[in-house]
Amino acid sequence: MNRLRQLLTALLALLAILALGACGDSHTKVSTGTYAGESGANAPYLDVGPLEYEVQLSRQLNPTNSEDAGYLAGLTPEQRKLAPGEEWFAVFLQVYNTGSQPQPAATSITIADTQGNTYTPLAPGEGNTFAYRAGSVPGKSQLPPPDTTADAGPTQGALLLFKIRTVSLDNRPLELKITNPTDLAESASAELDV
Repeated sequence: MNRLRQLLTALLALLAILALGACGDSHTKVSTGTYAGESGANAPYLDVGPLEYEVQLSRQLNPTNSEDAGYLAGLTPEQRKLAPGEEWFAVFLQVYNTGSQPQPAATSITIADTQGNTYTPLAPGEGNTFAYRAGSVPGKSQLPPPDTTADAGPTQGALLLFKIRTVSLDNRPLELKITNPTDLAESASAELDV
């Protein structure tokens, strides 16, 4: 009887530890948050309408770097031109549809600095296999779709490609804003730790 009581006490202690561990889940569903950098620790799942958005990574791009050059594929010669004082900046997102019905992904996604400079992403051509392409996200699926180059690549996210003024990197944090395509009054935002 004593041994059974000890076993039950140990089992209850283990269950309590597991329950408390779940309370610290870093992926709490929210409409605002801070992206914590390359580790992805504490990166919030942003609820925008019926979909959840998660920043996988955000950083400046170097077009002379072979990996980064691939992210610039599919741009027209005009899109490739950077004005003096401009930089390439990338945000890699995953978008989840946990429901059973297809849902439209956001078409209005911006980043802004603390001085009110706002940037919209460029739309690379089909030759860019990493690019975020708004459209319908099938039920119980995600963007980028599973087993695609963007999903299996080093960033594991769909690319949002921005041209930003270099001065905006001094006016951080940058804030990513995602607007619900079916209700423009609804949006979510996250600070990007770059």
